[in-house]
Amino acid sequence: MKNHPTRRRFLKLGLGGVIGVTLGGTDLIKPVHAADIPHLAEDDPQAAALKYVHKSPDDSKHCSGCLLIQGNDGDEWRPCSVFPGKLVSATGWCSAFAPA
Repeated sequence: MKNHPTRRRFLKLGLGGVIGVTLGGTDLIKPVHAADIPHLAEDDPQAAALKYVHKSPDDSKHCSGCLLIQGNDGDEWRPCSVFPGKLVSATGWCSAFAPA
């Protein structure tokens, strides 16, 4: 016999999900603050592979002017999609630079 989705099964699964979220509380979802994210080190293997530096040698090419940078304009250290889980210097540069 094949399992066919039924209204009763849907309600059981839905109710189970609601109960799980309710009992789980909000401890499972913690906001991440920039202060909690480490700065990217120039000697990090991925940073070294992409020639990342904290201070760009070319004033017209720096992380704050790149399409891959995230976060708030004006912040000294910001997230970058190339280096997940690390912050890059707004004045930095790497070979993945893509002008905004």
